[in-house]
Amino acid sequence: MNKYVIDVGDSDFEIEVLAYSQNAPVVVDFWAEWCGPCKMLSPILEKLANEADGAFRLAKVDVDANPNLSATYQIQSIPAVKAFSKGQVVGEFMGVQTEAQIREFLRKLAPGPGDLALDKAHSLLAGEDWQKAAQIFGKVLKARPDNSYALLGLAKSYIAQGEASKALAILNAFPASSEYKSAEQLKPLALALSEEVDKSADDDNEAAYQQSLHLVRIGNVPAAIDGLLDLLRGSREFRDGQLRELIVAALHLLGEENPLTRDYRNELSSLLF
Repeated sequence: MNKYVIDVGDSDFEIEVLAYSQNAPVVVDFWAEWCGPCKMLSPILEKLANEADGAFRLAKVDVDANPNLSATYQIQSIPAVKAFSKGQVVGEFMGVQTEAQIREFLRKLAPGPGDLALDKAHSLLAGEDWQKAAQIFGKVLKARPDNSYALLGLAKSYIAQGEASKALAILNAFPASSEYKSAEQLKPLALALSEEVDKSADDDNEAAYQQSLHLVRIGNVPAAIDGLLDLLRGSREFRDGQLRELIVAALHLLGEENPLTRDYRNELSSLLF
């Protein structure tokens, strides 16, 4: 334990949680030694508390050792997490959550400068302002080099600016995290963009393929997806079935917030199934 993560119980809960929360949020993790899911959730909470560097305190309550607290806060199932501010419960969840879900929970509770910067960079990605997004992700990573959310955003920004080698350097060394799967799905597109362009190719499909990659390099992702879908309609086996992976990767660039993404996913499904 450290100054950001403490054990609390019946005797000091009022001081260490309720009083402390008058000045800074306190996240209380109700857990027990026998609870398997608790052992999955607690390390994520502790990591994020240390990463937040004081933006909130994490207080851990052993429900077996502190039955009065468990009764007061109606803890019927664990793990259970409750967030306190100004002495009141202002947020809660039960069960194991992903790191991304917990980050979102904490951002709403106590957004720090780094979180606000990440939100801004994400908005810039959604608006396809790849260069400005890359600048902000880069600044965040100087302070928090292992931030997987920022690493993924920076890789996306590089891909959409045609800097495939920089994106691959990030993706090939991507840390184990909730963003790892997305990073792996981006990798085929980064690899395709890093291939040397065969300007002598006179095959129509190959020319259309290269044009789609060019559109990614200049940040026109919707047009690139349109081109790749057209190719897929003509031949699922073009380039040994690589098209599906490239379209999935391009959809990650586009982002789930983009209204086109769902339509493109539906179209891809209809072509494949």
